[in-house]
Amino acid sequence: MPENHLPTPPVPGAVTVLDAAAIDRILRRIAHEIIERNPDLGPVALVGIPSRGVEIAERLAAHIRQVQGHTVETGVIDVSMHRDDLRLRHRLLPVAESHLPGDLEDRTIILIDDVLYSGRTCRAAMDALSSFGRPARIQYAALIDRGHRELPIRADYVGKNIPTASGERIFVRLETTDHEPDAVWISKS
Repeated sequence: MPENHLPTPPVPGAVTVLDAAAIDRILRRIAHEIIERNPDLGPVALVGIPSRGVEIAERLAAHIRQVQGHTVETGVIDVSMHRDDLRLRHRLLPVAESHLPGDLEDRTIILIDDVLYSGRTCRAAMDALSSFGRPARIQYAALIDRGHRELPIRADYVGKNIPTASGERIFVRLETTDHEPDAVWISKS
């Protein structure tokens, strides 16, 4: 795809805020921040929240491996049954199988998500994680922080802050997950 060609917006009128190159730069920066904050990468595991958080975790692990030469474990934590809004959702997301590194004790688990909004997905991920054990530390990384928190949760690593109005939506598309070129859009509902 030509460098200046942008993928088709997910809805009419959506405005591109990040293209593939910008997303890659952001993930490289977050990888460096993870390295700086966690000098001993041995106990660190990057655990993605399905679906795009899993792909972001894999990409971060690849960047860390490229910079440090150290392979950081990755995993998946499904939050489907730990959400507090199941009865409010128009459609239920498919349940994904959780895959975590062995014993969580003495581990630093970095939860990875694409968009931080109300904080409820992060809370659900922490609840789900506690079903498998008690990590020494939990950190949280989000590609986009759009504000509007309903819970006292903040990301330790933020790719880009995109303040939004309540009627706006953020769309993240990743090639591996969505079979479309990487991009982030904002749109009015």
